[in-house]
Order: sequence, then structure tokens, then C-alpha cells
Amino acid sequence: MKIPVVRAALPIFVALAALLPQSSFAAEADGANTAWILTSTALVLFMTLPGLALFYGGLVRSKNILSVLMQCFSITCVASLLWFAVAYSMAFSDGNDFVGGLSRVLLAGVGEDSLVGDIPETVFVMFQMTFAIITPALIVGGFAERIRFSAVMLFSALWLLAVYAPITHWVWGGGWLGQMGLLDFAGGTVVHITAGVAALVAAMVMGPRNGFGNVALPPHNLTMTFTGAGMLWVGWFGFNAGSALAANGDAGMAMLVTHLSAATGCLTWSLVEWWRYGKPSALGAVTGMVAGLGTITPASGYVGPAGAVVIGLSAGVICFYCTLWIKQVLKIDDSLDVFPVHGVGGILGTFLAGIFASGELGVFSGQGLAEGVTIVEQLKVQLIGIGSTFAYTAVVSFVLFKLVDKLIGLRVTADEESEGLDITGHNEVGYDL
Repeated sequence: MKIPVVRAALPIFVALAALLPQSSFAAEADGANTAWILTSTALVLFMTLPGLALFYGGLVRSKNILSVLMQCFSITCVASLLWFAVAYSMAFSDGNDFVGGLSRVLLAGVGEDSLVGDIPETVFVMFQMTFAIITPALIVGGFAERIRFSAVMLFSALWLLAVYAPITHWVWGGGWLGQMGLLDFAGGTVVHITAGVAALVAAMVMGPRNGFGNVALPPHNLTMTFTGAGMLWVGWFGFNAGSALAANGDAGMAMLVTHLSAATGCLTWSLVEWWRYGKPSALGAVTGMVAGLGTITPASGYVGPAGAVVIGLSAGVICFYCTLWIKQVLKIDDSLDVFPVHGVGGILGTFLAGIFASGELGVFSGQGLAEGVTIVEQLKVQLIGIGSTFAYTAVVSFVLFKLVDKLIGLRVTADEESEGLDITGHNEVGYDL
């Protein structure tokens, strides 16, 4: 049985290992581990392109399909270059408790022989880059169909540097939340809470789409959305199991619990919808699946199969009702439900990780908490991580949206929105009808 504290300290070890001489932590790269992380890297990039792009693209109206695809593609390019230039250094190099330093700017010192643990640092850089790509791309769902393309690019670049990189350092790069022992295996706080909260702020700052609440704004191609959802499900194995940074039992368990939570979330959402409206919808099935995936993400390296089923069940019910609450009660047009699915899912999963990671719950036991840590003590740490990530992301995202609006403007005109962003923003159309 593994010592739990080693698992909890993995993010800190990964960050510090990159700064140590090669001989002090590994003589050479492990071929099996390297091959698995190379594969995982491709899977996580596959989640954004084409997975998320198609998932989101099918959910908007036909006149905006190209705008969503362009946003996902362009964010991929911008995030990649910023990760190379400075964001990787801010996230994973030695700095202080809140942000990394500048020793890895332009990937200085990252060569074929530099290692992180027993994998090449080049592979670790690329693996983490794919996380930095998909996180701002998720936010697209919060402002879809009404934002200027230039505003998307500027906001995404600023947000990656001001929100994503620092919080990554807090949790995985040796920062204060990692030192406290926060359990976030693959991105409940770093990815899902940050993206979900930023999308909620975007929807509130920009206001609803024209016609929201008065006319139907249906998805234009659920076949496309289903295709993207399938890609997300497969790619998520790299997202979660790859976060073990090794081809071992931890990765195998992370993959198993990821799949179980996704399946449970899908069926649960469908059953709730069936009970409430008389029929289960295709859109509900794929949304429940994504909710199950997002909710298991922070817990995937710590919980067991039975715990994962409970997490997926919770995601299907809670995220479903949060989606209704956001749209019908608060009247917030989070266009593609980023906050109730990813934000709420990330919060729920990060909290439940503190419970189901415990090794004292019988069949629902996980891998075990750090030695001497009780469930109550771990939940306090989890709540601090959730609260601080939520508050910091909300404040900084709000400031950035206001700044971008002041500099170049956020929202297209009413006429441009009516005509569609494909033709007004890119002078092209997705379909020749």
C-alpha cells in the first residue's frame, strides 16, 4: 500500500524536480512512463481540437458555428505560445507561494536531457500546455454568439497569465494550496472552477444574447455535439489518467473511476430529465456525461470505483438543477452551461475528493488521506482551495473583462449578432444553404 502523503505531495515534487540536477532524482527517463504521457498529451489536445470545438460548435446556431471553431483554434495557438514564452515558468518554476519565477522563460534550460521525475521535461511541458489550452477554451461557452473575436483573443491571453498560471502554481507548482495538502489530481480547481467562474462572470458582464428568455435559441446540430462529446470522453482518459505522470496502478485507477463517473453522470442526468419532462434528451445525456467527467477530475487519483459512482450520481443531479437555476431563476445566459457543468462540477468534485479519498469508508474507500489527517481536516483544506480559487478567478476575470471592454469593446452590435458572427467576424459561412 502506498503512503498517502506521497500522493498528496506529488504536485510539489513535480515542480521541484524540474529545478534539481538530473542526477539527483533520476538517471534517465523511464520509457514506459514517457510513452504514456506522450499518449496522454495527444489525448488532451484531442479534447480541444476537435472535441470541444465540435461539442460547442453544435450547440450554437448555424450562423455562429465558424466563430466557435475559430475561437477554439485560435486560443490553442495563443495559449501554446504564451506557455512557451512565460506561462510555464510562472506555473512551474521556483518562485514564491503564489507565482513561479522566470527561470524557464522561453523554456530556458528545457532540453532533451532535462527531466521532471522520470519523464523528459519537454514531455511534461507539452502535457501541461494542453491543460493551459483547454481551460480558456472552455470559457468560450460563457460568451458564445455575442463577443468580438479580437476580445476573445485579448481576454484569453491576459486570463491565462493572470489567472490560470498563478492558480496552477498554487496547486501543482509548489504554491500555498499544494503545501496545505489540497487534493486536486487533474484540475478541479485549476481547470474547472477557474473556467466555470470566468464563464459566469462573462455572461453577467456581457448580458444575455438577443432574445434570451423570449425566443428559443436551440442547438443547430446535435449530431456534431454528440461527436465532440465522444471525443471528450475518450480524451479525458489522458486528462485524468495522464495526471499520474506514470504508467502504473494510479493511472489505471484514475482511468477506471473517470469512466464510471462519466457513465453514471450521463444516466443520472437522463433519468432526472425523463422523470421531470417525460423524455430523456440527447443534449441532456451528453451534458450529464461531461458533468460526470468534470466532477471526477479532481478526485480521480484519490478515490475508488464505488466512490466514483457516487460522485457521478451527485454530478448528474446537482449540475442538472444548477443549470435550471442559473437560466430560469437567475436569468443568466451562460450560453453553453459552463458554470453549472464545469464550475459546479469542479466545486463538487473537489469537495467530495476530501471524503472519498479516505481509506476508512469500506467499499467506498479511496487511496487514503495523508497520515494523521481526518476527513474533517481534509475538507477544511478543500473548502479553502475552492473558496480562494473561486474568489480570485471571479475578481480578476471581472477586471479583465472590463479592461478588454474599455480597450477594444467586448460585444458585437445588435445587427452583427442578428446576422451571425460567421459572416460579420470572418466573412465566411459554415454552411452553403
